[in-house]
Amino acid sequence: MKQTLQLKVSQQLTLTPQLQQSIKLLQMSTLELASELERYLLDNPLLERSDGSDSPNGDAEAPVAESSNDTAEDRSQDSMELSDWGSGSGGGSHDGDDEFDPILNAPCRPTLREHLTAQMGETQLGRRDSALMALLIDELDEDGYLVTTLEDIAAELPLELDVEVEELETLRKLMMQFEPAGIGSRHLGEFLLLQLTALPASTPSLPLARTLVAEHLTLLGNRDYARLKKLLGLGEAELRAAHALIATLRPRPTSGFDQGETHYVAPDIHVVRRGGRWVAQLNRASVPKLQVNQLYANMLQQKDSSHNLSGQLQEARWLVKNIQQRFDTILKVSESIVERQQAFFEHGEVAMRPLILRDIADELGLHESTISRVTTQKYLLCSRGLFELKYFFGNALETDSGGECSATAIKALIRQIIDAEDSKKPLSDSAIADKLTAQGIQVARRTVAKYREAMQIPPVSLRKAL
Repeated sequence: MKQTLQLKVSQQLTLTPQLQQSIKLLQMSTLELASELERYLLDNPLLERSDGSDSPNGDAEAPVAESSNDTAEDRSQDSMELSDWGSGSGGGSHDGDDEFDPILNAPCRPTLREHLTAQMGETQLGRRDSALMALLIDELDEDGYLVTTLEDIAAELPLELDVEVEELETLRKLMMQFEPAGIGSRHLGEFLLLQLTALPASTPSLPLARTLVAEHLTLLGNRDYARLKKLLGLGEAELRAAHALIATLRPRPTSGFDQGETHYVAPDIHVVRRGGRWVAQLNRASVPKLQVNQLYANMLQQKDSSHNLSGQLQEARWLVKNIQQRFDTILKVSESIVERQQAFFEHGEVAMRPLILRDIADELGLHESTISRVTTQKYLLCSRGLFELKYFFGNALETDSGGECSATAIKALIRQIIDAEDSKKPLSDSAIADKLTAQGIQVARRTVAKYREAMQIPPVSLRKAL
Protein backbone atom coordinates (compact mmCIF):
# COMPACT_ATOMS: atom_id res chain seq x y z
CA MET A 1 0.00 0.00 0.00
CA LYS A 2 1.41 3.34 -1.08
CA GLN A 3 1.27 6.26 1.34
CA THR A 4 0.06 9.60 -0.07
CA LEU A 5 -0.82 13.06 1.21
CA GLN A 6 -4.32 14.39 0.62
CA LEU A 7 -6.13 17.64 1.42
CA LYS A 8 -9.69 17.40 2.63
CA VAL A 9 -12.17 20.18 3.41
CA SER A 10 -14.80 19.44 6.06
CA GLN A 11 -16.99 21.18 8.61
CA GLN A 12 -17.34 20.28 12.25
CA LEU A 13 -18.96 21.83 15.28
CA THR A 14 -16.50 23.20 17.82
CA LEU A 15 -17.55 24.31 21.27
CA THR A 16 -15.86 27.59 22.09
CA PRO A 17 -14.84 28.25 25.71
CA GLN A 18 -17.68 30.77 25.99
CA LEU A 19 -20.25 28.23 24.79
CA GLN A 20 -18.86 25.57 27.11
CA GLN A 21 -19.21 27.95 30.03
CA SER A 22 -22.75 28.83 28.98
CA ILE A 23 -23.79 25.17 28.87
CA LYS A 24 -22.14 24.48 32.22
CA LEU A 25 -23.93 27.36 33.93
CA LEU A 26 -27.26 26.48 32.36
CA GLN A 27 -27.38 22.96 33.76
CA MET A 28 -26.46 24.03 37.30
CA SER A 29 -29.02 24.44 40.02
CA THR A 30 -29.35 27.81 41.76
CA LEU A 31 -27.34 26.67 44.79
CA GLU A 32 -24.64 25.12 42.59
CA LEU A 33 -24.46 28.36 40.62
CA ALA A 34 -23.99 30.38 43.80
CA SER A 35 -21.11 28.11 44.84
CA GLU A 36 -19.54 28.35 41.39
CA LEU A 37 -19.76 32.14 41.38
CA GLU A 38 -17.99 32.29 44.73
CA ARG A 39 -15.12 30.40 43.13
CA TYR A 40 -15.03 32.81 40.20
CA LEU A 41 -15.03 35.82 42.55
CA LEU A 42 -12.05 34.40 44.44
CA ASP A 43 -10.05 33.47 41.33
CA ASN A 44 -10.79 36.47 39.12
CA PRO A 45 -9.91 39.94 40.51
CA LEU A 46 -11.72 41.60 37.59
CA LEU A 47 -15.06 40.24 38.73
CA GLU A 48 -17.01 41.84 41.58
CA ARG A 49 -20.47 42.03 43.01
CA SER A 50 -22.59 44.95 41.97
CA ASP A 51 -23.76 47.28 44.71
CA GLY A 52 -26.92 48.16 42.76
CA SER A 53 -25.61 51.49 41.47
CA ASP A 54 -25.77 52.59 37.84
CA SER A 55 -24.33 49.98 35.55
CA PRO A 56 -21.12 50.73 33.70
CA ASN A 57 -21.03 51.25 29.99
CA GLY A 58 -21.15 48.22 27.76
CA ASP A 59 -23.52 45.31 27.75
CA ALA A 60 -20.88 42.79 28.67
CA GLU A 61 -20.05 44.75 31.83
CA ALA A 62 -23.62 45.36 32.92
CA PRO A 63 -24.53 43.74 36.20
CA VAL A 64 -26.76 40.73 36.22
CA ALA A 65 -29.45 42.67 38.00
CA GLU A 66 -33.08 42.22 38.82
CA SER A 67 -35.83 42.37 36.23
CA SER A 68 -36.22 45.63 34.34
CA ASN A 69 -39.61 46.44 35.85
CA ASP A 70 -38.15 47.01 39.33
CA THR A 71 -39.09 50.43 40.59
CA ALA A 72 -36.97 52.96 42.42
CA GLU A 73 -39.27 52.48 45.40
CA ASP A 74 -38.38 48.75 45.53
CA ARG A 75 -34.66 49.53 45.42
CA SER A 76 -35.08 52.14 48.12
CA GLN A 77 -36.98 49.65 50.27
CA ASP A 78 -34.20 47.09 49.78
CA SER A 79 -31.57 49.58 50.88
CA MET A 80 -33.65 50.48 53.95
CA GLU A 81 -33.93 46.81 54.90
CA LEU A 82 -30.19 46.34 54.55
CA SER A 83 -29.46 49.41 56.64
CA ASP A 84 -31.65 48.09 59.45
CA TRP A 85 -29.14 45.31 60.06
CA GLY A 86 -26.58 47.85 61.26
CA SER A 87 -28.90 49.71 63.62
CA GLY A 88 -28.75 47.24 66.50
CA SER A 89 -27.16 47.71 69.86
CA GLY A 90 -23.92 46.26 68.67
CA GLY A 91 -22.97 49.26 66.57
CA GLY A 92 -23.58 50.47 63.07
CA SER A 93 -21.03 48.54 60.99
CA HIS A 94 -19.27 45.23 61.15
CA ASP A 95 -15.98 44.07 59.79
CA GLY A 96 -16.58 41.45 57.09
CA ASP A 97 -14.28 38.99 58.86
CA ASP A 98 -16.20 39.35 62.15
CA GLU A 99 -19.71 38.87 60.79
CA PHE A 100 -21.55 35.88 62.17
CA ASP A 101 -22.82 33.50 59.51
CA PRO A 102 -25.55 31.29 61.03
CA ILE A 103 -25.23 28.76 58.19
CA LEU A 104 -21.49 28.26 58.63
CA ASN A 105 -21.83 28.16 62.41
CA ALA A 106 -24.70 25.68 62.49
CA PRO A 107 -23.83 22.55 64.47
CA CYS A 108 -23.10 19.45 62.39
CA ARG A 109 -25.28 16.48 63.29
CA PRO A 110 -23.16 13.38 63.88
CA THR A 111 -23.57 10.37 61.66
CA LEU A 112 -24.94 7.11 63.05
CA ARG A 113 -21.45 5.62 63.22
CA GLU A 114 -20.10 8.65 65.11
CA HIS A 115 -23.09 8.58 67.46
CA LEU A 116 -22.58 4.91 68.31
CA THR A 117 -18.80 5.22 68.57
CA ALA A 118 -19.21 8.04 71.09
CA GLN A 119 -21.46 5.82 73.24
CA MET A 120 -19.00 2.96 72.91
CA GLY A 121 -16.33 5.24 74.33
CA GLU A 122 -18.41 5.66 77.48
CA THR A 123 -18.36 1.91 78.16
CA GLN A 124 -15.49 0.13 79.86
CA LEU A 125 -14.51 -2.09 76.95
CA GLY A 126 -10.98 -3.28 76.34
CA ARG A 127 -9.09 -2.67 73.12
CA ARG A 128 -10.11 -6.02 71.64
CA ASP A 129 -13.82 -5.61 72.45
CA SER A 130 -13.81 -2.01 71.24
CA ALA A 131 -12.31 -3.07 67.92
CA LEU A 132 -14.90 -5.84 67.51
CA MET A 133 -17.72 -3.46 68.46
CA ALA A 134 -16.51 -0.96 65.86
CA LEU A 135 -16.54 -3.78 63.31
CA LEU A 136 -20.18 -4.55 64.15
CA ILE A 137 -21.07 -0.87 63.83
CA ASP A 138 -19.53 -0.79 60.36
CA GLU A 139 -21.68 -3.78 59.34
CA LEU A 140 -24.97 -2.00 60.12
CA ASP A 141 -27.18 -1.11 57.17
CA GLU A 142 -28.86 2.27 56.74
CA ASP A 143 -31.88 1.14 58.78
CA GLY A 144 -29.73 0.06 61.73
CA TYR A 145 -30.07 -3.70 61.20
CA LEU A 146 -27.16 -6.14 61.35
CA VAL A 147 -28.06 -8.19 58.29
CA THR A 148 -24.65 -9.91 58.05
CA THR A 149 -24.59 -13.04 60.17
CA LEU A 150 -22.16 -13.24 63.05
CA GLU A 151 -20.78 -16.48 61.61
CA ASP A 152 -19.81 -14.68 58.40
CA ILE A 153 -18.22 -11.81 60.32
CA ALA A 154 -16.18 -14.23 62.46
CA ALA A 155 -15.11 -16.21 59.37
CA GLU A 156 -13.69 -13.07 57.72
CA LEU A 157 -11.45 -12.26 60.68
CA PRO A 158 -7.89 -13.60 60.90
CA LEU A 159 -7.66 -17.02 62.55
CA GLU A 160 -5.00 -15.86 65.00
CA LEU A 161 -7.57 -13.52 66.64
CA ASP A 162 -9.62 -16.60 67.69
CA VAL A 163 -12.93 -14.68 67.65
CA GLU A 164 -15.95 -16.76 68.69
CA VAL A 165 -19.53 -16.14 67.57
CA GLU A 166 -20.63 -16.01 71.22
CA GLU A 167 -18.21 -13.14 71.81
CA LEU A 168 -19.71 -11.17 68.93
CA GLU A 169 -23.24 -11.94 70.12
CA THR A 170 -22.43 -10.53 73.57
CA LEU A 171 -21.17 -7.31 72.00
CA ARG A 172 -24.21 -7.13 69.71
CA LYS A 173 -26.59 -7.34 72.66
CA LEU A 174 -24.61 -4.59 74.38
CA MET A 175 -24.89 -2.44 71.25
CA MET A 176 -28.68 -2.99 71.21
CA GLN A 177 -28.81 -1.05 74.50
CA PHE A 178 -27.29 2.03 72.84
CA GLU A 179 -29.39 4.89 71.54
CA PRO A 180 -31.36 4.57 69.36
CA ALA A 181 -32.59 1.49 71.22
CA GLY A 182 -32.56 -1.76 69.28
CA ILE A 183 -29.68 -0.82 67.03
CA GLY A 184 -28.03 -3.97 65.72
CA SER A 185 -31.19 -6.07 65.60
CA ARG A 186 -30.96 -8.88 63.09
CA HIS A 187 -34.41 -8.46 61.57
CA LEU A 188 -37.74 -6.70 62.00
CA GLY A 189 -39.24 -9.41 64.22
CA GLU A 190 -36.44 -9.16 66.76
CA PHE A 191 -36.69 -5.37 66.86
CA LEU A 192 -40.47 -5.42 67.32
CA LEU A 193 -40.22 -8.02 70.10
CA LEU A 194 -37.62 -5.87 71.85
CA GLN A 195 -40.05 -2.94 71.86
CA LEU A 196 -42.96 -5.09 73.04
CA THR A 197 -40.81 -6.45 75.90
CA ALA A 198 -40.15 -2.90 77.07
CA LEU A 199 -43.89 -2.18 77.39
CA PRO A 200 -45.66 -2.55 80.76
CA ALA A 201 -47.20 -5.96 81.36
CA SER A 202 -50.60 -4.33 81.78
CA THR A 203 -50.63 -3.10 78.17
CA PRO A 204 -53.82 -4.32 76.45
CA SER A 205 -53.35 -7.05 73.82
CA LEU A 206 -49.63 -7.36 74.65
CA PRO A 207 -49.48 -11.23 74.80
CA LEU A 208 -51.29 -11.56 71.48
CA ALA A 209 -49.06 -8.94 69.88
CA ARG A 210 -45.97 -10.88 70.99
CA THR A 211 -47.38 -14.08 69.51
CA LEU A 212 -48.16 -12.38 66.20
CA VAL A 213 -44.67 -10.85 65.93
CA ALA A 214 -42.80 -13.98 67.04
CA GLU A 215 -44.70 -16.60 65.04
CA HIS A 216 -46.92 -15.02 62.40
CA LEU A 217 -45.23 -11.81 61.31
CA THR A 218 -45.21 -12.85 57.64
CA LEU A 219 -48.97 -13.46 57.61
CA LEU A 220 -49.53 -10.18 59.41
CA GLY A 221 -47.35 -8.34 56.89
CA ASN A 222 -49.28 -9.88 54.00
CA ARG A 223 -52.56 -8.88 55.72
CA ASP A 224 -53.85 -12.43 55.58
CA TYR A 225 -56.28 -11.72 58.41
CA ALA A 226 -58.63 -14.60 57.59
CA ARG A 227 -55.88 -17.17 58.01
CA LEU A 228 -54.63 -15.53 61.22
CA LYS A 229 -58.10 -15.65 62.78
CA LYS A 230 -58.43 -19.30 61.81
CA LEU A 231 -55.00 -20.36 63.13
CA LEU A 232 -55.27 -18.55 66.45
CA GLY A 233 -59.03 -18.78 66.93
CA LEU A 234 -59.35 -15.02 67.21
CA GLY A 235 -62.20 -12.64 66.75
CA GLU A 236 -61.92 -9.58 64.56
CA ALA A 237 -61.90 -7.20 67.52
CA GLU A 238 -59.01 -9.03 69.23
CA LEU A 239 -56.93 -9.11 66.06
CA ARG A 240 -57.64 -5.45 65.38
CA ALA A 241 -56.51 -4.42 68.88
CA ALA A 242 -53.24 -6.40 68.64
CA HIS A 243 -52.59 -5.05 65.16
CA ALA A 244 -53.14 -1.49 66.40
CA LEU A 245 -50.58 -2.04 69.17
CA ILE A 246 -47.98 -3.37 66.73
CA ALA A 247 -48.63 -0.44 64.40
CA THR A 248 -47.47 1.96 67.12
CA LEU A 249 -43.97 0.42 67.17
CA ARG A 250 -41.01 1.78 65.26
CA PRO A 251 -40.27 -0.16 62.05
CA ARG A 252 -36.52 0.60 61.99
CA PRO A 253 -33.93 1.08 64.72
CA THR A 254 -32.85 4.35 63.12
CA SER A 255 -36.37 5.81 63.08
CA GLY A 256 -36.16 9.24 64.64
CA PHE A 257 -32.40 9.47 64.10
CA ASP A 258 -31.81 11.86 61.23
CA GLN A 259 -28.89 10.48 59.24
CA GLY A 260 -29.66 12.16 55.93
CA GLU A 261 -28.18 15.44 54.87
CA THR A 262 -30.67 18.25 54.44
CA HIS A 263 -30.87 19.39 50.83
CA TYR A 264 -32.09 22.94 50.39
CA VAL A 265 -33.92 24.07 47.27
CA ALA A 266 -34.14 27.68 46.12
CA PRO A 267 -36.94 28.45 43.64
CA ASP A 268 -35.88 30.06 40.38
CA ILE A 269 -39.39 31.09 39.33
CA HIS A 270 -42.40 32.48 41.16
CA VAL A 271 -45.86 32.01 39.64
CA VAL A 272 -48.37 34.72 40.56
CA ARG A 273 -51.86 35.60 39.38
CA ARG A 274 -52.24 38.81 37.39
CA GLY A 275 -55.23 39.95 35.42
CA GLY A 276 -57.01 36.63 35.81
CA ARG A 277 -54.06 34.58 34.49
CA TRP A 278 -51.03 32.91 36.01
CA VAL A 279 -47.69 34.38 35.00
CA ALA A 280 -44.07 33.44 35.70
CA GLN A 281 -41.48 35.82 37.05
CA LEU A 282 -37.90 35.40 38.16
CA ASN A 283 -37.10 35.01 41.82
CA ARG A 284 -35.07 38.18 42.27
CA ALA A 285 -33.31 36.78 45.32
CA SER A 286 -31.76 33.99 43.21
CA VAL A 287 -30.34 36.32 40.54
CA PRO A 288 -26.73 37.27 41.35
CA LYS A 289 -25.52 40.82 40.73
CA LEU A 290 -22.10 40.76 39.10
CA GLN A 291 -20.08 43.21 37.08
CA VAL A 292 -16.59 43.72 35.74
CA ASN A 293 -14.34 45.89 37.89
CA GLN A 294 -14.08 49.05 35.82
CA LEU A 295 -10.87 50.25 37.45
CA TYR A 296 -8.94 47.14 36.41
CA ALA A 297 -10.65 47.04 33.02
CA ASN A 298 -9.61 50.64 32.22
CA MET A 299 -6.04 49.95 33.33
CA LEU A 300 -5.84 46.95 31.00
CA GLN A 301 -7.18 48.96 28.07
CA GLN A 302 -4.39 51.49 28.52
CA LYS A 303 -1.68 48.79 28.53
CA ASP A 304 -0.57 46.04 26.23
CA SER A 305 -3.37 43.59 25.43
CA SER A 306 -1.02 40.69 26.12
CA HIS A 307 -1.15 41.42 29.84
CA ASN A 308 -1.76 38.36 32.01
CA LEU A 309 -5.09 39.77 33.21
CA SER A 310 -6.47 40.18 29.70
CA GLY A 311 -7.68 36.60 29.68
CA GLN A 312 -9.36 37.08 33.03
CA LEU A 313 -11.06 40.22 31.73
CA GLN A 314 -12.51 38.27 28.82
CA GLU A 315 -13.56 35.47 31.16
CA ALA A 316 -15.33 37.95 33.46
CA ARG A 317 -17.23 39.49 30.53
CA TRP A 318 -18.26 36.05 29.30
CA LEU A 319 -19.43 35.06 32.76
CA VAL A 320 -21.61 38.14 33.24
CA LYS A 321 -23.15 37.69 29.82
CA ASN A 322 -23.72 33.95 30.22
CA ILE A 323 -25.38 34.38 33.61
CA GLN A 324 -27.77 36.93 32.15
CA GLN A 325 -28.48 34.59 29.25
CA ARG A 326 -29.05 31.70 31.68
CA PHE A 327 -31.79 33.48 33.59
CA ASP A 328 -33.35 34.84 30.40
CA THR A 329 -33.61 31.29 29.05
CA ILE A 330 -35.05 29.95 32.31
CA LEU A 331 -37.66 32.71 32.31
CA LYS A 332 -38.66 32.11 28.68
CA VAL A 333 -39.06 28.37 29.21
CA SER A 334 -40.98 28.91 32.45
CA GLU A 335 -43.31 31.42 30.81
CA SER A 336 -44.08 28.92 28.06
CA ILE A 337 -44.73 26.13 30.59
CA VAL A 338 -46.98 28.30 32.76
CA GLU A 339 -48.95 29.49 29.74
CA ARG A 340 -49.61 25.90 28.65
CA GLN A 341 -50.41 24.65 32.16
CA GLN A 342 -52.87 27.33 33.25
CA ALA A 343 -55.40 24.65 34.18
CA PHE A 344 -52.94 23.01 36.60
CA PHE A 345 -52.37 26.21 38.57
CA GLU A 346 -56.13 26.74 38.66
CA HIS A 347 -57.46 23.24 39.41
CA GLY A 348 -54.50 21.02 40.36
CA GLU A 349 -52.94 17.79 39.08
CA VAL A 350 -56.14 16.39 37.53
CA ALA A 351 -56.09 19.28 35.04
CA MET A 352 -52.45 18.82 33.94
CA ARG A 353 -52.07 18.94 30.16
CA PRO A 354 -49.75 16.62 28.18
CA LEU A 355 -46.45 18.32 27.42
CA ILE A 356 -43.14 17.15 25.98
CA LEU A 357 -39.78 18.86 25.56
CA ARG A 358 -40.24 19.18 21.81
CA ASP A 359 -43.33 21.37 22.29
CA ILE A 360 -41.37 23.99 24.22
CA ALA A 361 -38.31 23.63 21.98
CA ASP A 362 -40.33 24.27 18.81
CA GLU A 363 -42.10 27.26 20.33
CA LEU A 364 -38.91 28.97 21.51
CA GLY A 365 -36.64 27.85 18.68
CA LEU A 366 -34.29 25.99 21.01
CA HIS A 367 -32.90 22.46 21.01
CA GLU A 368 -34.52 19.79 23.15
CA SER A 369 -31.26 19.27 25.03
CA THR A 370 -31.34 22.95 26.04
CA ILE A 371 -34.88 22.58 27.36
CA SER A 372 -33.79 19.48 29.27
CA ARG A 373 -30.91 21.39 30.91
CA VAL A 374 -33.18 24.31 31.77
CA THR A 375 -35.81 22.14 33.44
CA THR A 376 -33.39 19.97 35.45
CA GLN A 377 -32.85 21.11 39.06
CA LYS A 378 -34.75 24.33 38.38
CA TYR A 379 -37.73 24.89 40.62
CA LEU A 380 -40.99 26.78 40.40
CA LEU A 381 -42.86 28.08 43.44
CA CYS A 382 -46.61 28.60 43.21
CA SER A 383 -49.65 28.53 45.46
CA ARG A 384 -49.79 24.72 45.12
CA GLY A 385 -46.23 24.12 46.27
CA LEU A 386 -42.69 23.81 44.99
CA PHE A 387 -42.17 21.83 41.77
CA GLU A 388 -39.25 21.01 39.53
CA LEU A 389 -39.84 22.29 36.01
CA LYS A 390 -39.58 18.71 34.72
CA TYR A 391 -42.70 17.90 36.73
CA PHE A 392 -44.86 19.70 34.15
CA PHE A 393 -43.86 17.33 31.33
CA GLY A 394 -45.67 14.07 30.73
CA ASN A 395 -46.78 11.73 27.99
CA ALA A 396 -50.29 11.85 26.58
CA LEU A 397 -52.97 9.15 26.64
CA GLU A 398 -56.02 9.29 24.42
CA THR A 399 -59.56 9.64 25.74
CA ASP A 400 -62.84 8.43 24.29
CA SER A 401 -63.71 11.94 23.17
CA GLY A 402 -60.62 12.09 20.97
CA GLY A 403 -58.70 14.34 23.35
CA GLU A 404 -55.56 13.71 25.39
CA CYS A 405 -54.85 13.30 29.08
CA SER A 406 -51.44 13.62 30.68
CA ALA A 407 -49.82 10.91 32.78
CA THR A 408 -49.71 13.28 35.77
CA ALA A 409 -53.47 13.79 35.61
CA ILE A 410 -54.04 10.03 35.40
CA LYS A 411 -51.85 9.47 38.48
CA ALA A 412 -53.90 12.06 40.35
CA LEU A 413 -57.13 10.29 39.34
CA ILE A 414 -55.72 6.93 40.46
CA ARG A 415 -54.83 8.40 43.84
CA GLN A 416 -58.33 9.88 44.18
CA ILE A 417 -59.92 6.52 43.39
CA ILE A 418 -57.71 4.69 45.92
CA ASP A 419 -58.32 7.32 48.61
CA ALA A 420 -62.09 6.89 48.16
CA GLU A 421 -62.09 3.06 48.16
CA ASP A 422 -63.39 0.87 50.95
CA SER A 423 -60.35 -0.13 53.03
CA LYS A 424 -61.93 -3.51 53.79
CA LYS A 425 -62.48 -4.20 50.08
CA PRO A 426 -59.74 -2.31 48.21
CA LEU A 427 -59.85 -2.06 44.43
CA SER A 428 -57.58 -4.13 42.21
CA ASP A 429 -55.62 -2.59 39.36
CA SER A 430 -58.18 -3.98 36.91
CA ALA A 431 -61.03 -2.38 38.84
CA ILE A 432 -59.20 0.97 38.86
CA ALA A 433 -58.65 0.69 35.11
CA ASP A 434 -62.40 0.05 34.67
CA LYS A 435 -63.24 3.16 36.68
CA LEU A 436 -60.90 5.25 34.53
CA THR A 437 -62.47 3.78 31.40
CA ALA A 438 -65.88 4.82 32.72
CA GLN A 439 -64.50 8.38 32.88
CA GLY A 440 -63.45 8.17 29.24
CA ILE A 441 -59.74 7.42 29.79
CA GLN A 442 -58.45 4.25 28.17
CA VAL A 443 -55.78 2.82 30.48
CA ALA A 444 -54.50 -0.75 30.62
CA ARG A 445 -54.16 -2.62 33.90
CA ARG A 446 -50.38 -2.73 33.51
CA THR A 447 -50.33 1.06 33.14
CA VAL A 448 -52.33 1.45 36.34
CA ALA A 449 -49.90 -0.86 38.14
CA LYS A 450 -46.91 1.09 36.84
CA TYR A 451 -48.35 4.45 37.91
CA ARG A 452 -49.41 3.05 41.30
CA GLU A 453 -45.90 1.74 41.97
CA ALA A 454 -44.42 5.07 40.87
CA MET A 455 -46.56 6.80 43.51
CA GLN A 456 -45.41 4.17 46.09
CA ILE A 457 -48.96 2.97 46.69
CA PRO A 458 -49.02 -0.69 47.86
CA PRO A 459 -50.97 -3.34 45.91
CA VAL A 460 -54.50 -4.38 46.79
CA SER A 461 -53.39 -7.17 49.14
CA LEU A 462 -51.39 -4.72 51.28
CA ARG A 463 -54.11 -2.04 51.35
CA LYS A 464 -56.67 -4.29 52.99
CA ALA A 465 -57.57 -3.32 56.54
CA LEU A 466 -59.47 -5.07 59.31
